[in-house]
Amino acid sequence: TVIRAAILIQKWYRLTMARLEMRRRYSLSIFQSIEYADEQDQLQLSNFFTFMLDHCTHPDSVSQIFTSPSAPQVVDEDLSLKEFEKKIDVPDSYYGPRLSFPLTVEDANALLHAFRNEQLLHARYVLQLLSETRRVLKEMPNITHLSTSYSKEITVCGDLHGNLDDLLLIFYKNGLPSEQNRYVFNGDFVDRGKNSMEILIILFAFLLIYPNNLHLNRGNHEDYIMNLRYGFTKEVSKKYKDHWKQILSLLRDVFSWLPLATIIDSKVLILHGGISDTTDLDFLNALERNKVRDHIHVRVILFSFKNFVILDILWSDPRSQNGCTPNKCRGGGCYFGPDVTAKLFERYNLKMLIRSHEFKPEGYEISHDGKVITIFSASNYYEEGSNRGAYIKLNPELTPRFVQYQVSKFTRRQNLRERVGTIESSALKSLREKIYAHRSELISAFAHYDLNGTGRISVNDWAAAMESVLQLELPWRMLRSQLAQMNPDGEVDFMSCFYDLKMGQPIKEAQPALAETLCRYRKDLEIIFNIIDKDHSGLISLEEFSQTWRLFTSHLGIDIQDDSIDKLVLSIDYNKDGHIDFNEFLEAFHVVHRLEKKAT
Repeated sequence: TVIRAAILIQKWYRLTMARLEMRRRYSLSIFQSIEYADEQDQLQLSNFFTFMLDHCTHPDSVSQIFTSPSAPQVVDEDLSLKEFEKKIDVPDSYYGPRLSFPLTVEDANALLHAFRNEQLLHARYVLQLLSETRRVLKEMPNITHLSTSYSKEITVCGDLHGNLDDLLLIFYKNGLPSEQNRYVFNGDFVDRGKNSMEILIILFAFLLIYPNNLHLNRGNHEDYIMNLRYGFTKEVSKKYKDHWKQILSLLRDVFSWLPLATIIDSKVLILHGGISDTTDLDFLNALERNKVRDHIHVRVILFSFKNFVILDILWSDPRSQNGCTPNKCRGGGCYFGPDVTAKLFERYNLKMLIRSHEFKPEGYEISHDGKVITIFSASNYYEEGSNRGAYIKLNPELTPRFVQYQVSKFTRRQNLRERVGTIESSALKSLREKIYAHRSELISAFAHYDLNGTGRISVNDWAAAMESVLQLELPWRMLRSQLAQMNPDGEVDFMSCFYDLKMGQPIKEAQPALAETLCRYRKDLEIIFNIIDKDHSGLISLEEFSQTWRLFTSHLGIDIQDDSIDKLVLSIDYNKDGHIDFNEFLEAFHVVHRLEKKAT
């Protein structure tokens, strides 16, 4: 009896654990699919800017988008540290770190202490630090060559994405950068997390103190346009209300001077994204990297070969299948197979490729028969408890050793079921918002299967309709119970997909089709309007708004009557001065949840 009971308990436990793991995996798949779809939208904005150049009434004004104040001008390179002191006063009431140049280890420690206590570094010191960082980066090659003979090990870190706690934990476990403790940080320092600025300040400070021992590669998020969508621009503007334009201006230039790759002992290639069948390291090393300032740029640069080279190394992902194919999930770069890796290794006598760029639940992944390693250092990336972070330590034999970790603020107080429930709830919330933003298309797709107009279709037809519209490659049949109701006959009530959602702060002048379109493309429109907003006032003229909207809908092939948007725009010009607050306007078109379901 005891043995039978033990066997039953063991079976129950295994079944429970298997179900929890299934829920965790599909939740992470939802997060990643939506992330990639968003990145695809971001890169497709480049096509719209080209379309604007071709179709705008005043093309000269559009071509100035990337050189106007909205795309920040470079801070004068001749502006010395002393001149920053003259121009920007630091009041006696400021109790944060006071930097003097050249920096010392004591300065770096003061910064770490301040940021642990949520203090801000004063804008004067930020600008001085960025100015000095640009000076040092300009002297560096596109591809940095390192040797393990100067130290026992080199540590390689992946994406941090504004998660300061991860960087602090890495330094706690692995030690601060020094001549004996060298680091390579492989891009994507910023966006998504709330402490991107602090991470940059720390990394740049150690770069100035140890320029031969701490090395930085550029990631796809070290980019002005990406920062508009993914949060870094807003973070800087909130933290440095008086000097954020100067800071972003200087950062844009600093990002353009970041090296593109690192090679250790002529055997290990480290770059952010990946490679393609056209990757040429000699060509990459000869590029004028600072000329390709942003991934979405004026047309002359956008379609040049050198920009595709940059896209490949910043955006590509490895796959198990041979060949090199366009990366359709992200919308840029490619998928490269083991044969592509082998060909590059043979050409340059390489042994290993270390890249980042891609979320991994355990913080790292080994592929292509051990030749390609993905390292991802941002723990809790999608949600608290969603993943571990990791870094690599390479010894002189170039044998990788992986160190995993996870910053735990709340999850220690949760059991496994609660942690998975939190991740699942957050993932489903994001997915429901995506579903609601495609409401009209989905209803049309459902109607294609609902020939008798019953409002019900089979599970298979429901899953097919969902994938045909959203194209997220998700296990829709498995997700059905979380997204839509089923009647006793086993058919799906497809309208139940939208029951718990509504548009935030509805504006009565917005017709349903127009409101849905604004909701779906809200992020894209916010970026476009921020670029057009030359004085950063948050206001644009009714004429600019209407013309941009018409070009945008024409480019996407959206059939919205012009008078609909005209009436809507006039209704929100509250003081009748011919301008609208576009951020406030777009905020009205976001999806809100009528009822938050508790995670189970």
